[in-house]
Formats: sequence, C-alpha cells, structure tokens
Amino acid sequence: MLKKILVANRGEIAARVFRTAKRMGLATVAVYSDADARSPHVLMADEAVRLGPAPAAESYLKADLILAAARATGADCIHPGYGFLSERESFARACAQAGIAFIGPPPAAIAAMGDKIESKKLAKAAGVNVVPGYLGEIADTDEAVRIAKDIGFPVMMKASAGGGGKGMRLAYSEQDVREGFEATKREGLASFGDDRVFIEKFIESPRHIEIQVLGDSHGNIVFLNERECSIQRRHQKVVEEAPSPFVTSKMRRAMGEQAVALARAVGYYSAGTVELIVSGADTTGESFYFLEMNTRLQVEHPVTEAITGIDLVEQMIRVAAGDALPFTQADIGINGWAVENRVYAEDPYRGFLPSIGRLVRYNPPQSEDTPYGVSSGDAAAKGYVRIDDGVAEGGEVSIFYDPMIAKLITHAPTRQAAIDLQIEALDAFEIEGPTHNIDFLSALMQHPRFRAGTITTGFIAEEYPDGFQGAPASIERLRALAAIAGYAATVEADRARQVNGQLGDRLNPPDSWDVKIDEIIHEVVVAGDGVAVDGTPVDLTMAYAPGDRLIQAKIGDAPLSVKIAKTRTGFALTTRGARHVARVLPAHIAPFARHLVEKVPPDLSRFLVCPMPGLLMRLEVKPGDKVELGQPLAVVEAMKMENILRAEKTGVVKTISAAAGDSLAVDAIILEID
Repeated sequence: MLKKILVANRGEIAARVFRTAKRMGLATVAVYSDADARSPHVLMADEAVRLGPAPAAESYLKADLILAAARATGADCIHPGYGFLSERESFARACAQAGIAFIGPPPAAIAAMGDKIESKKLAKAAGVNVVPGYLGEIADTDEAVRIAKDIGFPVMMKASAGGGGKGMRLAYSEQDVREGFEATKREGLASFGDDRVFIEKFIESPRHIEIQVLGDSHGNIVFLNERECSIQRRHQKVVEEAPSPFVTSKMRRAMGEQAVALARAVGYYSAGTVELIVSGADTTGESFYFLEMNTRLQVEHPVTEAITGIDLVEQMIRVAAGDALPFTQADIGINGWAVENRVYAEDPYRGFLPSIGRLVRYNPPQSEDTPYGVSSGDAAAKGYVRIDDGVAEGGEVSIFYDPMIAKLITHAPTRQAAIDLQIEALDAFEIEGPTHNIDFLSALMQHPRFRAGTITTGFIAEEYPDGFQGAPASIERLRALAAIAGYAATVEADRARQVNGQLGDRLNPPDSWDVKIDEIIHEVVVAGDGVAVDGTPVDLTMAYAPGDRLIQAKIGDAPLSVKIAKTRTGFALTTRGARHVARVLPAHIAPFARHLVEKVPPDLSRFLVCPMPGLLMRLEVKPGDKVELGQPLAVVEAMKMENILRAEKTGVVKTISAAAGDSLAVDAIILEID
C-alpha cells in the first residue's frame, strides 16, 4: 500500500483528497504558493512545501518543483486534483520516471484523450457516437468561416486542448465566427499552450450529460451512472445532479457501455469522465454524442459518490497502488438523488462579473460529518448536506485562481427533497466580503422549469435574458419578512431603552411599525410574542438579538432562514434568492417620511467602465472615432477569459483614460463617449 501522498493542487480539491487519505492512514503533503501560505489545505496536511509566487505559472504549474517537493518529503504518490497538471501527459510520465505513483490514468490515455481532435477520431473508431464536425486543423479565420458554413450554423468553436469552459465560442453567423475565431485561439494558447481550434455542429436543445467511469490496471472497467450538468453559464457548469431527470435506464446502459468501450480502447484505468451532448428534443434518448473525455477527477464527483456509496478518491488511490476494483458493474446501483451547487465569488446582479477580496465572514451551513461515499443509513434516509471547500474566514479570494469558494452538495431520497434541502442550506450560507452567487443559486433551485427537469445548456441565457435581478417573492413571503423586520425593530428599540434607561419612558419601544419592503408598505403590530401584518396575525416563531446576522425563523411549521443586516433606516433581509431592503419606522413618524425623495444616482452611461478586475488587452477605438450601439470598444482579460466590452449607445469617442496593458480595478473608467 502507498504510504505518503502529495496533492499537486490547492483549495477544496486538495482538502478533499487529504480527508480521504487521512481516513486511509496515509501521511499527507501539501504544496502551496505565496498566496496560499495559510490556506486550510496547507494547515490540514502533515507537511507543506512552498512552490513559489502566487501566479500558477510560477508555482502550481511547475512540475519540477512539485516532484522536488515529493522527493524532499518522501512522498511515494501524487494526486493531481483537477486543473493545473492533472491532464498533462508529461507530468504523469515524469512521476513514473521519478518512481512516484501517479494517482490517475496512464500517460498514453491522457495523451489520447487530451487532444479533442484526436480523441474524437478514437471515439469514432471505438463505436462511440460523435458530433458532426471538422476535426482537422484550421489555418485561419477565412477557412473557419468556410467550414462553419459547410457544417451549418449554429456551430461551436473549441480550443483543441481546452476544458473547464475556456476556449469556446458559439457562432450563429459568419460575423460570430470572424469575431470569435481568433479570440478562441488566443484563449487556448493562454490557458493550455495550444492555439489549435476545431469546429462542430451545435446540438439544438442540448443537455450536457456525463458518464463516470472507473477502471483498474487489471482490465476491469465500470461506469458509475450519469451526472446531469446542463445548467451552465458561458459553458462553465453551475449546477450538477445525479442521476439525470432525463435519462432512462435503457439510455443509461447505452451511454455507459459506449463510455466503457472508449476507456477500454485507450487502456484506461483510474477515475475518468466521458462527457456527452444529448439532444433534449429527442425523447427516444438515442441522440447522444461524444464531446470529450476528462482524464481526471471532476469537480462534480461528489454527486456520484452520494448516489453510489463509492469514495472515488479512495478508489483512485487503491488503483494507483495496484489493487483491483472491489465491485463489478452489477454492484453499482442508484440510491436517492444528489444535487451540487458551485458557490462562486462573482456578482450575479452585475452580469456575473468575477469578484475578489477578503472573506470577512465565512460560515457555511452545518454539514453531515460522514465519510465520503455515504449512500445508506440514517444520513442518507433523511437527507444530508455536504460542504467541500478550501477557504476559511479571513482568507482571500484572489485574481490568481478559479473564483469557486465552495461546493454545496445535498442528498435526499428524491430529487425534489434534495433541491429543497439546497434552498434551506443556501439560505443559511453566510459569506461577507467578495460578492457571491448564492442568491442566483437559490433562484435556480426554486425555478419551476428546473424543478420540472426540463433543462438545457441554454437554460440560464433563456430564463435570464436581461440578467439576474433576484428571485421573485410572493406577497406571503414579503408579509413574513415585514413581520420579521417589525419584530427585530422592536428588539432593537427595547435594547436602546435599556441602554438609555435614565431617560424614563420616552424611549419605550413602539408597538406599531410602518415597514416598506419592495415598494409595498405594511403596518406591523408587535404585542408581546404576537405579530400582525396589515391586521392579520402572522404565525411567526423567531429569536433575535441585536448584532445577529442569521435568523432561523418559522412561519407556521415552515422553516425560513433569513440573513439580516442593519441599515440606516431598517434592515436588509436576504432569503430565498433575493435581498430585500426594509425601511422600518415607528407608525407615528412614518407619514412624515413617506414623501421624501430618494437620491437619484448620477448618469454614468457616457463612460465605458471596467466591469471587473482585469487586464486591458486592447482598445478597438481612438479619440474622435464614431461608434455604434453594440460595437466592440475594448477587450479585458479576467481569470484567463477574454471579455469584449461593447458600446451601449451611439456617439463619438471623446477621451480615453486607459491603455493596453493596464491593470484595471472594478469601475475604472476606460473611455468617454459624447
């Protein structure tokens, strides 16, 4: 058996591997950059080795430094996690040459599946369905346009060595190809060191479904059912679940058998994922096509662990040690349903722009303290929450790495129960500092179309065409929030009375409040433990003390977690995917304040401002140029993704305040348009 494991990664995946390794009795070694010196994954390891400065190219992508760390600490195996070096054939070979076990597939399999063009050829030869497209190298934009026209729009342009949603562009027209082809090449080169691009047909009403495979070095290969990963934004997964609400048992078997055939054709062992694009318009379930094979552990692996009871990291370690799989295909079942949400540092209210900053408060919901792979017993029977994270309060989300803060996984006997558990857990998830997407995730979980399972990869674009403005709230919920705000105001006023008791009865808390929330004014009366809103009693159970940030309330028998923050005139209440500002005034004062005019923010529409922290790659205009609505003005790179900033009005460029190569902060002015 292996003795000491080094994880060549950071954050939540490093912490996740360490938890299983410690349970198996392995000694653990972390590696870190300067930005991660006090990160949780470093603190939980038995030993830790510094790699270098914060940029990944100077630390986590330095294979020689990682191998040196393994030799210095006596680590006899390396788990690559995902991203970074996890799918580098050269790294797997270097581990073998150094006599260190690589916890992953053989180098030849990584090479075969790492090139999207060659992998499709191999898949086709193995009898796997492939998407119609052009698999050769494309010389220039003009050739790309000709190929796209031959295939028929819409088409998808993809970096050959791409992954994780990077290096992908959807084109509905020749103009889209001309605008996106060179950008796709640049993203591929910047992220993967390879600027080759291929083009394939875009499947209508597409669903993204993937098959988890697991094999050993003795020739045994099984598939562990499927995961539905159709909820995506800019081709990056946001929500995953297992099993899929679309897949039938017949379809599951057909997809699984093709995935196993492909894995066998390339001599695969360890954990891997065969990703498929499925036509949601074909109810026969026969229109599924090979996209790519990820030769590593996937971010979304916890949902597979939840429904199968198999700890994938443990099996990867045992396979690397030469063990045979302890189960066969007949042993693989499906127990319950699991959903995973990715909690990102991004602002859904501003077009999902990435966010950075210190985690002033980080308090995830209580999770079940059970080994990974639990799918039976009391925890599974009643449903449980699992948190996979690699951050801690006081830590920082930086510009150098992926903006994912945590993964929130719920498991329950049914899909609806797992989704409801997600909503409750998201309400209780406290993050302050960088902006985050918790409201958006909650809105997704509540969306009728998601709950019905009629989803596609275009779900977010289709359901939120004008951006995200918060989940809608019913009048009943607003009344409940008004009751909570009125009760909290009474507690605050009573505290003020106690602190200032020498003033006698002049600060006695009022029992009647005027609560304005979402432009609706409610009359809230608090008498003892009873609360009435607009003359109707509300069955509210809650506790609140000044300074509380989270209220665990009940409306009748229904639990409602509400994050609460004091404002100048009341409270900000966040729950069920939306933030509601409640202005709370004593009823006898409120009539005098109802007609006050709120301050109107200045009009900044004539300025092009940077919507995120990033690098200004280039400017497309100069002073004096005429611009039209929608015209590209500048390109900003953030987290290795190029973002085209377009004109929001017609006019003439008056001044330019930034130059290519500048590092820009959020809302930094780039140019002004008359």
